[in-house]
Amino acid sequence: MKVILVDDEPLALQYLERQLSKLDHLPIEVVGKYSDASEGRQEILSREVDIVFLDISLPELSGIELAEQLLERKPYLCIVFVTGYHEYAVHAFELNAVDYIVKPLQMDRLAKTMKRLQERIAMRGEEQPVQKRPLKMTMFRQVMIEHPEHEGQYTLLQWRTTKAQELFIYLLQHRGQLVRKSVLIDLLWPEFDMDKAYPQLYTAIYHIRKSLDSFNGRLQISNTTEGYVLNMEDIQLDVEIWEEWLAASPAISHQSIDKHIEILNLYTGDYLQEYDYWWAESERQRYKRMWLGLSYSLAEWYFDHNRMEEAIFSYSSITKQHPLEERAYYSLMQIYASLNNGAQVHMQYSQMSQILREEMNVEPSPYITEWYEQWKQGGGGIELAR
Repeated sequence: MKVILVDDEPLALQYLERQLSKLDHLPIEVVGKYSDASEGRQEILSREVDIVFLDISLPELSGIELAEQLLERKPYLCIVFVTGYHEYAVHAFELNAVDYIVKPLQMDRLAKTMKRLQERIAMRGEEQPVQKRPLKMTMFRQVMIEHPEHEGQYTLLQWRTTKAQELFIYLLQHRGQLVRKSVLIDLLWPEFDMDKAYPQLYTAIYHIRKSLDSFNGRLQISNTTEGYVLNMEDIQLDVEIWEEWLAASPAISHQSIDKHIEILNLYTGDYLQEYDYWWAESERQRYKRMWLGLSYSLAEWYFDHNRMEEAIFSYSSITKQHPLEERAYYSLMQIYASLNNGAQVHMQYSQMSQILREEMNVEPSPYITEWYEQWKQGGGGIELAR
């Protein structure tokens, strides 16, 4: 194990080297000691190194900043923080460092750390590339992921806190993009002072990473000085598949109708429907508009081709999914009127009116009420709202 030590105190460097040399039962080689952080950084990036011991309190460039720079270039580098304060553990969590050691060094703690590092490095060398089947993941209705070993079996991700859950889902919504730490602080801990908010963020990131370990690198959070990026590999998101299918779908026809039905069936609920996150609302509305557009197009196609039973089913599906959609109720009223089913016309108008009053405290749109009154007098025609 090739090791580099970085500490601005020469005596501390010598002491740590001596302590490591006492672990003669482990294959340890100290290949460099640096009291200048910039010089240490250059050597670590240019040489073959397995482990870096970093003092937290380096002048000019802190150990945490240096670790961030190193891990951006060498993500598999093993970092061990050396600090005089337990509070810096949260920074180790944030960076996914292997460990942190508190001064003065305890030999038993150092030995355990090095033994764990040896096992970690050995496992890395034994890893063989395996063909991984893509895992499906849902964002319609709620976030669930397919079990790696049981195809078709979905599970909810388990989170230690509700903040960790919201943080992960926010990163998931912004997958592949840099999300600044300041944005996450304002979103999740606006009432905290900065010196208390950042440890909360770092600890939540640590727990999220631990929860994602079982997915073997398919979901990874990388960090920069400014923030975090959620990277995904071999993950198929239902919202991405749905949007791609919808964009590529041909015009509705006898030949393509089954494909459009399949696309609609993939929409199992509104985007993040089970979560009361205000920041998800604009995306939720965007997907809703796309679903409504396809649903109305399908229902109108059925009506135009005199397939009334299927048209009724399509419009009814809209009212069940989105009970405030007046246009769907209005179309149902007109279809039932054409079928001389007066009871259903009355029922659709009554249901629509009741929901609008209860949910919005408003009456149905005047043009619908006008049509309804004319129909009751025997003068209502049929021309679907489009």
